[in-house]
Amino acid sequence: MKFRLARPSDAPILAAISIEVWLGTYIRRGVNAIFAEFALNEFTSAKLDALLQDPNEHVIVSENEDGLDGFIRISRGKAAPVAGCSSVEVSTLYVQPRHHGRGLGRALLEQGLNYARAVEVPSVWLTTNSENAPARAFYLKQGFEKVGTTHFRIHDQAYLNDVFRRVISR
Repeated sequence: MKFRLARPSDAPILAAISIEVWLGTYIRRGVNAIFAEFALNEFTSAKLDALLQDPNEHVIVSENEDGLDGFIRISRGKAAPVAGCSSVEVSTLYVQPRHHGRGLGRALLEQGLNYARAVEVPSVWLTTNSENAPARAFYLKQGFEKVGTTHFRIHDQAYLNDVFRRVISR
């Protein structure tokens, strides 16, 4: 596993990984227009390029001999949806499904936590879909605790998400 900071030239790759992981994780019975439009409008090269140039965003990629296979995004200055959390969010942790089970997600998370330690924040928080049992189990195993719930909204639909927090040890 090789890790490095994301570069602007990675934007289209990060967009493609985001679409692959998001659709594969959350679309269970078929892609409808609402979800297709969300994915195609949210995960664009232009949006990812802008994100990579934002000083409050820190993106670390995992790279193998053929290209990128996952990334973690840590966002500073983000208000948590529940009290008791810092302003640092693990906004995204995506690993291509074919690379699951190799410890890549855990290693990327550790890279992100190392960054959080370096900027001296007391904790990080994240949200994940309440029905995403593998993600929920993963974060609990990595020392996160569930501290509340929120909703992810697309158009007029709201999807229950769990809010997790992890204290950063020095």
